[in-house]
Amino acid sequence: MTHESERNDLPVLTAGSQQPGNLIRLVEEGEITTVMLAVPDMQGRLKGKLHDARTFLDRFESKMCAYVLATDWDMNPQPGYSLTDWDDGFQDLHLVPDPKSIRRLPYLPGTVLVHGDAVHHGRPIDIAPRQMLRRQIAELASLGYRAKVGIESEFLLYKGTPAQARRRGYRGLAPVSPYNLDYALDHPPALSAFFHDLREALHAAGCPPEAIKTEGAPGQIEVTWPYGDPMTACDIYTVHQHAVRHLAAQHKMTPTFMAAPQTGIGSGLHLHVSLWRDEEDSAFWMEQGSDLPEPLQYSVAGLLDALPHLAPLYAPTANSYKRYRPHSFAPTRFTWGHGNRTCAIRITGEESNPHLENRAPGADANPYLALAATLAAIVHGLRNQPKLPDSCTGDSYQDTEVREMPYSLEEATTDFASSRIASAAFGPDVMDHYIHAAELEHTALAFEVTDAELARGFDRA
Repeated sequence: MTHESERNDLPVLTAGSQQPGNLIRLVEEGEITTVMLAVPDMQGRLKGKLHDARTFLDRFESKMCAYVLATDWDMNPQPGYSLTDWDDGFQDLHLVPDPKSIRRLPYLPGTVLVHGDAVHHGRPIDIAPRQMLRRQIAELASLGYRAKVGIESEFLLYKGTPAQARRRGYRGLAPVSPYNLDYALDHPPALSAFFHDLREALHAAGCPPEAIKTEGAPGQIEVTWPYGDPMTACDIYTVHQHAVRHLAAQHKMTPTFMAAPQTGIGSGLHLHVSLWRDEEDSAFWMEQGSDLPEPLQYSVAGLLDALPHLAPLYAPTANSYKRYRPHSFAPTRFTWGHGNRTCAIRITGEESNPHLENRAPGADANPYLALAATLAAIVHGLRNQPKLPDSCTGDSYQDTEVREMPYSLEEATTDFASSRIASAAFGPDVMDHYIHAAELEHTALAFEVTDAELARGFDRA
Protein backbone atom coordinates (compact mmCIF):
# COMPACT_ATOMS: atom_id res chain seq x y z
CA MET A 1 0.00 0.00 0.00
CA THR A 2 1.04 3.59 -0.65
CA HIS A 3 0.24 7.00 0.78
CA GLU A 4 2.04 6.48 4.08
CA SER A 5 3.33 9.40 6.12
CA GLU A 6 7.00 9.33 7.08
CA ARG A 7 6.13 10.28 10.65
CA ASN A 8 4.22 8.14 13.11
CA ASP A 9 2.56 11.16 14.73
CA LEU A 10 -0.81 9.66 15.61
CA PRO A 11 -2.09 9.69 19.19
CA VAL A 12 -1.96 6.35 20.96
CA LEU A 13 -4.76 5.05 23.16
CA THR A 14 -3.42 3.65 26.41
CA ALA A 15 -5.17 2.59 29.59
CA GLY A 16 -3.15 5.17 31.55
CA SER A 17 -4.83 8.27 30.13
CA GLN A 18 -7.88 9.75 31.83
CA GLN A 19 -10.53 9.14 29.18
CA PRO A 20 -9.58 5.52 28.48
CA GLY A 21 -9.40 5.04 32.25
CA ASN A 22 -12.99 6.20 32.55
CA LEU A 23 -13.93 3.93 29.68
CA ILE A 24 -12.31 0.94 31.40
CA ARG A 25 -14.25 1.67 34.59
CA LEU A 26 -17.56 2.06 32.76
CA VAL A 27 -17.00 -1.19 30.86
CA GLU A 28 -16.14 -3.06 34.04
CA GLU A 29 -19.30 -1.71 35.69
CA GLY A 30 -21.38 -2.86 32.72
CA GLU A 31 -22.54 0.66 31.81
CA ILE A 32 -20.73 0.59 28.45
CA THR A 33 -21.16 -2.55 26.36
CA THR A 34 -20.32 -1.34 22.83
CA VAL A 35 -17.45 0.67 21.35
CA MET A 36 -18.05 2.17 17.93
CA LEU A 37 -14.55 2.70 16.47
CA ALA A 38 -14.99 4.89 13.40
CA VAL A 39 -12.90 6.43 10.64
CA PRO A 40 -14.23 9.23 8.43
CA ASP A 41 -14.28 8.06 4.82
CA MET A 42 -13.60 10.30 1.80
CA GLN A 43 -17.17 11.58 1.95
CA GLY A 44 -16.89 12.40 5.68
CA ARG A 45 -19.16 9.56 6.82
CA LEU A 46 -18.25 7.50 9.88
CA LYS A 47 -17.23 3.95 8.94
CA GLY A 48 -16.16 1.16 11.26
CA LYS A 49 -17.44 -1.63 13.48
CA LEU A 50 -19.47 -2.08 16.63
CA HIS A 51 -17.03 -3.75 19.05
CA ASP A 52 -17.85 -5.64 22.18
CA ALA A 53 -16.46 -3.26 24.78
CA ARG A 54 -14.50 -5.85 26.76
CA THR A 55 -12.93 -7.27 23.60
CA PHE A 56 -12.01 -3.76 22.49
CA LEU A 57 -10.26 -3.05 25.78
CA ASP A 58 -8.13 -6.15 25.28
CA ARG A 59 -6.91 -4.96 21.88
CA PHE A 60 -7.31 -1.14 21.67
CA GLU A 61 -7.38 -1.41 17.89
CA SER A 62 -9.32 -2.79 14.96
CA LYS A 63 -8.98 -3.53 11.26
CA MET A 64 -10.87 -2.25 8.26
CA CYS A 65 -10.83 -3.07 4.57
CA ALA A 66 -8.83 -0.38 2.77
CA TYR A 67 -11.54 0.04 0.15
CA VAL A 68 -13.44 2.25 2.65
CA LEU A 69 -10.90 4.95 1.70
CA ALA A 70 -11.00 4.05 -1.99
CA THR A 71 -14.64 3.87 -3.01
CA ASP A 72 -17.52 5.95 -4.33
CA TRP A 73 -20.61 7.39 -2.63
CA ASP A 74 -22.40 4.05 -3.02
CA MET A 75 -19.57 2.09 -1.36
CA ASN A 76 -18.74 0.25 -4.56
CA PRO A 77 -15.11 -0.95 -4.77
CA GLN A 78 -13.49 1.00 -7.59
CA PRO A 79 -10.43 0.24 -9.73
CA GLY A 80 -7.73 2.81 -10.33
CA TYR A 81 -6.78 3.73 -6.77
CA SER A 82 -3.17 3.10 -5.80
CA LEU A 83 -4.10 2.75 -2.12
CA THR A 84 -5.79 -0.57 -2.80
CA ASP A 85 -7.40 -2.35 -5.73
CA TRP A 86 -8.70 -5.67 -6.98
CA ASP A 87 -5.09 -6.51 -7.88
CA ASP A 88 -3.99 -6.59 -4.22
CA GLY A 89 -7.20 -8.14 -2.90
CA PHE A 90 -8.32 -5.08 -0.94
CA GLN A 91 -6.07 -5.54 2.06
CA ASP A 92 -6.76 -4.44 5.63
CA LEU A 93 -5.76 -1.22 7.35
CA HIS A 94 -5.29 -0.94 11.10
CA LEU A 95 -7.42 1.57 13.00
CA VAL A 96 -5.74 3.41 15.87
CA PRO A 97 -8.17 5.05 18.33
CA ASP A 98 -7.74 8.72 19.21
CA PRO A 99 -8.03 8.93 23.02
CA LYS A 100 -9.23 12.54 22.92
CA SER A 101 -12.29 11.60 20.88
CA ILE A 102 -14.14 9.18 23.18
CA ARG A 103 -17.81 10.21 23.37
CA ARG A 104 -20.95 8.59 24.67
CA LEU A 105 -23.88 8.42 22.28
CA PRO A 106 -26.98 8.80 24.45
CA TYR A 107 -29.34 7.76 21.67
CA LEU A 108 -27.51 4.40 21.45
CA PRO A 109 -27.63 3.01 25.01
CA GLY A 110 -24.39 1.56 26.32
CA THR A 111 -22.39 2.86 23.36
CA VAL A 112 -19.35 5.09 23.02
CA LEU A 113 -17.96 6.47 19.78
CA VAL A 114 -14.20 6.67 19.29
CA HIS A 115 -12.72 8.38 16.24
CA GLY A 116 -9.71 6.57 14.85
CA ASP A 117 -7.01 6.90 12.22
CA ALA A 118 -6.13 4.47 9.46
CA VAL A 119 -2.53 3.26 9.56
CA HIS A 120 -0.41 0.80 7.61
CA HIS A 121 2.76 -0.65 9.11
CA GLY A 122 2.32 1.78 12.01
CA ARG A 123 2.22 4.87 9.81
CA PRO A 124 -0.79 7.07 9.03
CA ILE A 125 -2.31 6.95 5.56
CA ASP A 126 -1.74 10.28 3.84
CA ILE A 127 -4.99 10.23 1.84
CA ALA A 128 -7.15 9.70 4.97
CA PRO A 129 -9.17 12.87 5.67
CA ARG A 130 -8.07 13.22 9.30
CA GLN A 131 -4.43 12.87 8.30
CA MET A 132 -4.81 15.43 5.51
CA LEU A 133 -6.16 17.91 8.06
CA ARG A 134 -3.47 16.96 10.57
CA ARG A 135 -0.79 17.78 7.98
CA GLN A 136 -2.20 21.28 7.38
CA ILE A 137 -2.43 21.93 11.13
CA ALA A 138 1.27 21.01 11.34
CA GLU A 139 2.12 23.30 8.40
CA LEU A 140 0.38 26.16 10.16
CA ALA A 141 2.23 25.38 13.38
CA SER A 142 5.56 25.51 11.51
CA LEU A 143 4.75 29.16 10.79
CA GLY A 144 4.04 29.86 14.46
CA TYR A 145 0.23 29.76 14.33
CA ARG A 146 -2.59 27.60 15.57
CA ALA A 147 -6.14 27.79 14.29
CA LYS A 148 -9.41 27.98 16.15
CA VAL A 149 -12.37 26.75 14.16
CA GLY A 150 -16.14 26.98 14.41
CA ILE A 151 -18.40 25.07 12.03
CA GLU A 152 -21.82 26.18 10.78
CA SER A 153 -23.93 23.32 9.47
CA GLU A 154 -27.00 23.66 7.27
CA PHE A 155 -29.31 20.79 6.28
CA LEU A 156 -32.91 20.19 5.26
CA LEU A 157 -35.45 18.14 7.14
CA TYR A 158 -38.49 16.52 5.50
CA LYS A 159 -41.59 14.78 6.84
CA GLY A 160 -41.67 11.00 6.59
CA THR A 161 -39.18 8.25 7.29
CA PRO A 162 -36.08 7.63 5.14
CA ALA A 163 -37.72 4.43 3.84
CA GLN A 164 -40.76 6.40 2.71
CA ALA A 165 -38.54 8.99 1.02
CA ARG A 166 -36.67 6.24 -0.86
CA ARG A 167 -39.93 4.67 -2.06
CA ARG A 168 -40.95 8.05 -3.47
CA GLY A 169 -37.63 8.42 -5.26
CA TYR A 170 -36.94 11.48 -3.09
CA ARG A 171 -39.53 13.44 -5.09
CA GLY A 172 -42.43 15.48 -3.77
CA LEU A 173 -41.17 15.44 -0.17
CA ALA A 174 -42.82 17.83 2.28
CA PRO A 175 -40.45 19.92 4.43
CA VAL A 176 -41.10 19.95 8.18
CA SER A 177 -41.95 23.66 7.93
CA PRO A 178 -44.10 24.83 5.02
CA TYR A 179 -42.48 28.24 4.51
CA ASN A 180 -39.47 30.42 5.41
CA LEU A 181 -38.94 30.29 9.19
CA ASP A 182 -35.57 32.07 9.23
CA TYR A 183 -34.81 33.16 12.82
CA ALA A 184 -38.34 32.14 13.85
CA LEU A 185 -39.01 31.13 17.45
CA ASP A 186 -42.49 29.72 16.86
CA HIS A 187 -41.56 26.34 15.42
CA PRO A 188 -44.06 23.58 14.69
CA PRO A 189 -44.34 21.23 17.70
CA ALA A 190 -42.76 18.30 15.82
CA LEU A 191 -39.75 20.42 14.91
CA SER A 192 -39.40 21.75 18.46
CA ALA A 193 -39.37 18.18 19.75
CA PHE A 194 -36.63 17.26 17.26
CA PHE A 195 -34.57 20.31 18.30
CA HIS A 196 -34.92 19.32 21.96
CA ASP A 197 -33.69 15.78 21.35
CA LEU A 198 -30.83 16.92 19.11
CA ARG A 199 -29.66 19.49 21.63
CA GLU A 200 -29.83 16.96 24.48
CA ALA A 201 -27.96 14.33 22.44
CA LEU A 202 -25.17 16.70 21.42
CA HIS A 203 -24.73 17.94 25.00
CA ALA A 204 -24.55 14.39 26.34
CA ALA A 205 -22.01 13.48 23.65
CA GLY A 206 -19.75 16.36 24.67
CA CYS A 207 -20.59 18.37 21.54
CA PRO A 208 -22.82 21.17 22.88
CA PRO A 209 -24.00 23.45 20.07
CA GLU A 210 -23.73 27.20 20.28
CA ALA A 211 -27.12 27.68 18.64
CA ILE A 212 -29.81 25.91 16.62
CA LYS A 213 -32.11 27.86 14.31
CA THR A 214 -34.41 27.52 11.36
CA GLU A 215 -32.99 28.90 8.11
CA GLY A 216 -34.35 30.59 4.99
CA ALA A 217 -35.71 27.61 3.05
CA PRO A 218 -38.71 25.56 4.21
CA GLY A 219 -37.42 22.79 6.46
CA GLN A 220 -33.88 24.17 6.55
CA ILE A 221 -31.93 23.97 9.82
CA GLU A 222 -28.68 25.60 10.94
CA VAL A 223 -26.52 24.38 13.83
CA THR A 224 -23.36 26.14 15.02
CA TRP A 225 -20.68 25.30 17.58
CA PRO A 226 -18.27 27.45 19.63
CA TYR A 227 -14.67 27.90 18.51
CA GLY A 228 -12.22 25.16 19.30
CA ASP A 229 -9.52 22.81 18.10
CA PRO A 230 -9.73 22.14 14.33
CA MET A 231 -9.70 18.34 14.52
CA THR A 232 -12.20 18.33 17.37
CA ALA A 233 -14.48 20.66 15.41
CA CYS A 234 -14.58 18.20 12.52
CA ASP A 235 -15.04 15.20 14.80
CA ILE A 236 -17.97 16.99 16.44
CA TYR A 237 -19.53 17.64 13.05
CA THR A 238 -19.49 13.92 12.21
CA VAL A 239 -21.16 13.19 15.57
CA HIS A 240 -23.76 15.81 14.68
CA GLN A 241 -24.50 14.20 11.30
CA HIS A 242 -24.77 10.77 12.90
CA ALA A 243 -27.12 12.11 15.59
CA VAL A 244 -29.27 14.04 13.09
CA ARG A 245 -29.84 10.95 10.95
CA HIS A 246 -30.61 8.71 13.92
CA LEU A 247 -32.90 11.14 15.72
CA ALA A 248 -34.68 12.23 12.55
CA ALA A 249 -35.62 8.61 11.85
CA GLN A 250 -36.98 8.31 15.40
CA HIS A 251 -39.12 11.39 14.74
CA LYS A 252 -40.25 10.00 11.36
CA MET A 253 -38.33 12.68 9.50
CA THR A 254 -35.68 12.53 6.78
CA PRO A 255 -32.63 14.84 6.68
CA THR A 256 -30.42 15.62 3.71
CA PHE A 257 -26.99 17.19 3.64
CA MET A 258 -27.02 17.70 -0.12
CA ALA A 259 -25.62 21.05 -1.23
CA ALA A 260 -28.63 21.69 -3.50
CA PRO A 261 -31.45 19.28 -2.60
CA GLN A 262 -33.97 21.25 -4.66
CA THR A 263 -33.71 23.75 -7.48
CA GLY A 264 -33.19 27.15 -5.91
CA ILE A 265 -32.31 25.83 -2.45
CA GLY A 266 -28.76 25.48 -1.16
CA SER A 267 -27.18 24.39 2.12
CA GLY A 268 -23.67 25.32 3.18
CA LEU A 269 -20.95 24.13 5.53
CA HIS A 270 -19.42 27.45 6.55
CA LEU A 271 -16.01 27.36 8.23
CA HIS A 272 -15.12 30.11 10.72
CA VAL A 273 -11.38 30.38 11.31
CA SER A 274 -9.06 32.57 13.38
CA LEU A 275 -5.31 32.31 13.92
CA TRP A 276 -3.54 32.53 17.27
CA ARG A 277 0.09 32.70 18.31
CA ASP A 278 -0.86 31.32 21.70
CA GLU A 279 -4.05 31.02 23.74
CA GLU A 280 -4.16 34.74 24.57
CA ASP A 281 -2.49 36.28 21.51
CA SER A 282 -4.82 36.55 18.50
CA ALA A 283 -2.96 37.05 15.22
CA PHE A 284 -6.07 38.78 13.85
CA TRP A 285 -6.37 41.37 16.64
CA MET A 286 -6.67 44.92 15.33
CA GLU A 287 -7.22 48.39 16.71
CA GLN A 288 -10.55 49.98 15.92
CA GLY A 289 -10.53 51.64 12.50
CA SER A 290 -7.13 50.26 11.50
CA ASP A 291 -6.22 48.18 8.46
CA LEU A 292 -6.39 44.40 8.61
CA PRO A 293 -3.33 42.98 10.39
CA GLU A 294 -0.87 41.26 8.07
CA PRO A 295 -1.72 37.68 9.13
CA LEU A 296 -5.38 38.34 8.34
CA GLN A 297 -4.55 40.10 5.07
CA TYR A 298 -2.34 37.22 3.93
CA SER A 299 -4.89 34.64 5.08
CA VAL A 300 -7.70 36.20 3.07
CA ALA A 301 -5.44 36.77 0.05
CA GLY A 302 -4.27 33.15 0.25
CA LEU A 303 -7.85 31.90 0.32
CA LEU A 304 -8.80 33.95 -2.72
CA ASP A 305 -5.67 32.83 -4.55
CA ALA A 306 -5.77 29.13 -3.67
CA LEU A 307 -9.42 28.13 -3.16
CA PRO A 308 -10.24 28.29 -6.90
CA HIS A 309 -7.77 25.41 -7.39
CA LEU A 310 -8.95 23.26 -4.45
CA ALA A 311 -12.68 22.99 -5.20
CA PRO A 312 -12.95 19.14 -5.32
CA LEU A 313 -11.97 19.12 -1.63
CA TYR A 314 -14.87 21.38 -0.56
CA ALA A 315 -17.33 20.86 -3.44
CA PRO A 316 -16.97 17.11 -4.11
CA THR A 317 -20.10 16.26 -6.10
CA ALA A 318 -21.82 17.36 -9.29
CA ASN A 319 -24.63 18.66 -7.10
CA SER A 320 -22.18 20.91 -5.18
CA TYR A 321 -21.97 23.35 -8.08
CA LYS A 322 -25.75 23.81 -8.37
CA ARG A 323 -25.62 25.71 -5.09
CA TYR A 324 -23.52 28.56 -6.53
CA ARG A 325 -26.40 30.72 -7.77
CA PRO A 326 -26.76 34.53 -7.75
CA HIS A 327 -28.54 36.03 -4.74
CA SER A 328 -28.71 32.65 -3.02
CA PHE A 329 -26.30 33.56 -0.16
CA ALA A 330 -23.91 31.02 -1.67
CA PRO A 331 -20.94 32.67 -3.40
CA THR A 332 -20.60 32.81 -7.16
CA ARG A 333 -17.23 34.63 -7.21
CA PHE A 334 -14.06 34.58 -5.14
CA THR A 335 -14.61 37.88 -3.35
CA TRP A 336 -14.15 39.09 0.21
CA GLY A 337 -15.79 41.72 2.34
CA HIS A 338 -16.47 42.96 5.86
CA GLY A 339 -19.69 41.34 7.08
CA ASN A 340 -20.77 40.80 3.49
CA ARG A 341 -22.75 37.58 3.06
CA THR A 342 -22.62 37.82 -0.74
CA CYS A 343 -18.86 37.11 -0.66
CA ALA A 344 -16.96 33.82 -0.59
CA ILE A 345 -14.80 35.06 2.30
CA ARG A 346 -16.43 37.20 4.97
CA ILE A 347 -14.64 39.07 7.75
CA THR A 348 -16.90 38.94 10.77
CA GLY A 349 -16.89 38.70 14.55
CA GLU A 350 -15.72 41.26 17.07
CA GLU A 351 -14.38 44.47 15.56
CA SER A 352 -11.08 44.28 17.47
CA ASN A 353 -10.71 40.50 17.18
CA PRO A 354 -12.34 39.43 13.89
CA HIS A 355 -12.25 36.06 12.22
CA LEU A 356 -12.79 34.92 8.65
CA GLU A 357 -15.62 32.80 7.31
CA ASN A 358 -15.20 30.55 4.30
CA ARG A 359 -18.65 30.33 2.71
CA ALA A 360 -17.62 28.23 -0.31
CA PRO A 361 -18.06 24.67 1.09
CA GLY A 362 -21.48 23.09 0.67
CA ALA A 363 -23.33 20.84 3.08
CA ASP A 364 -22.12 17.80 1.14
CA ALA A 365 -18.46 18.60 1.88
CA ASN A 366 -16.28 16.37 4.03
CA PRO A 367 -15.45 18.73 6.93
CA TYR A 368 -11.88 17.43 7.28
CA LEU A 369 -11.13 17.97 3.59
CA ALA A 370 -12.89 21.34 3.40
CA LEU A 371 -10.97 22.57 6.44
CA ALA A 372 -7.71 21.07 5.14
CA ALA A 373 -8.22 23.04 1.92
CA THR A 374 -9.01 26.19 3.92
CA LEU A 375 -5.91 25.91 6.10
CA ALA A 376 -3.75 25.00 3.10
CA ALA A 377 -4.93 28.18 1.37
CA ILE A 378 -4.15 30.21 4.49
CA VAL A 379 -0.68 28.65 4.70
CA HIS A 380 -0.19 29.52 1.01
CA GLY A 381 -1.10 33.13 1.79
CA LEU A 382 1.17 33.40 4.83
CA ARG A 383 4.13 31.96 2.93
CA ASN A 384 3.72 33.65 -0.44
CA GLN A 385 1.96 36.87 0.63
CA PRO A 386 -0.15 37.44 -2.50
CA LYS A 387 -1.65 40.89 -2.92
CA LEU A 388 -5.04 41.30 -1.27
CA PRO A 389 -7.60 42.64 -3.77
CA ASP A 390 -10.03 45.37 -2.81
CA SER A 391 -12.89 44.31 -0.59
CA CYS A 392 -16.41 44.13 -1.92
CA THR A 393 -18.71 46.64 -0.22
CA GLY A 394 -21.86 45.92 -2.21
CA ASP A 395 -23.45 43.09 -4.15
CA SER A 396 -20.57 40.78 -5.05
CA TYR A 397 -22.83 38.88 -7.45
CA GLN A 398 -22.53 41.92 -9.73
CA ASP A 399 -18.71 42.06 -9.63
CA THR A 400 -17.99 40.65 -13.08
CA GLU A 401 -14.24 41.40 -12.87
CA VAL A 402 -13.60 38.74 -10.22
CA ARG A 403 -12.99 35.04 -10.86
CA GLU A 404 -16.13 32.93 -10.79
CA MET A 405 -16.72 29.74 -8.85
CA PRO A 406 -16.32 26.64 -11.06
CA TYR A 407 -19.40 25.73 -13.07
CA SER A 408 -19.00 21.97 -12.67
CA LEU A 409 -17.08 19.21 -10.93
CA GLU A 410 -15.40 18.42 -14.25
CA GLU A 411 -14.08 21.98 -14.56
CA ALA A 412 -12.99 22.02 -10.92
CA THR A 413 -11.17 18.68 -11.26
CA THR A 414 -9.25 19.85 -14.33
CA ASP A 415 -8.08 22.95 -12.44
CA PHE A 416 -7.20 20.91 -9.33
CA ALA A 417 -5.18 18.40 -11.36
CA SER A 418 -3.01 21.09 -12.95
CA SER A 419 -2.59 23.28 -9.87
CA ARG A 420 0.88 23.83 -8.44
CA ILE A 421 -0.73 25.28 -5.32
CA ALA A 422 -2.71 22.08 -4.71
CA SER A 423 0.29 19.86 -5.45
CA ALA A 424 2.54 21.83 -3.08
CA ALA A 425 -0.05 21.62 -0.30
CA PHE A 426 -1.03 17.95 -0.54
CA GLY A 427 1.57 16.08 -2.60
CA PRO A 428 1.20 13.88 -5.69
CA ASP A 429 -0.21 10.77 -3.98
CA VAL A 430 -3.07 12.68 -2.34
CA MET A 431 -3.68 14.60 -5.57
CA ASP A 432 -3.92 11.42 -7.65
CA HIS A 433 -6.31 9.83 -5.14
CA TYR A 434 -8.79 12.69 -5.04
CA ILE A 435 -8.56 13.44 -8.75
CA HIS A 436 -9.58 9.83 -9.37
CA ALA A 437 -12.43 10.14 -6.86
CA ALA A 438 -13.72 13.28 -8.58
CA GLU A 439 -13.48 11.65 -12.02
CA LEU A 440 -15.48 8.66 -10.77
CA GLU A 441 -18.15 10.96 -9.36
CA HIS A 442 -18.40 12.90 -12.61
CA THR A 443 -18.54 9.74 -14.73
CA ALA A 444 -21.24 8.20 -12.53
CA LEU A 445 -23.69 10.94 -13.51
CA ALA A 446 -22.43 12.01 -16.92
CA PHE A 447 -24.80 9.76 -18.88
CA GLU A 448 -27.80 9.85 -16.55
CA VAL A 449 -30.99 11.32 -18.02
CA THR A 450 -32.52 13.74 -15.50
CA ASP A 451 -36.13 14.76 -14.84
CA ALA A 452 -35.26 18.27 -15.99
CA GLU A 453 -34.04 16.96 -19.36
CA LEU A 454 -37.24 15.00 -19.86
CA ALA A 455 -39.38 18.00 -18.95
CA ARG A 456 -37.54 20.25 -21.37
CA GLY A 457 -37.10 17.87 -24.26
CA PHE A 458 -39.46 14.88 -24.22
CA ASP A 459 -42.14 16.33 -26.51
CA ARG A 460 -40.10 19.25 -27.91
CA ALA A 461 -37.00 17.66 -29.38
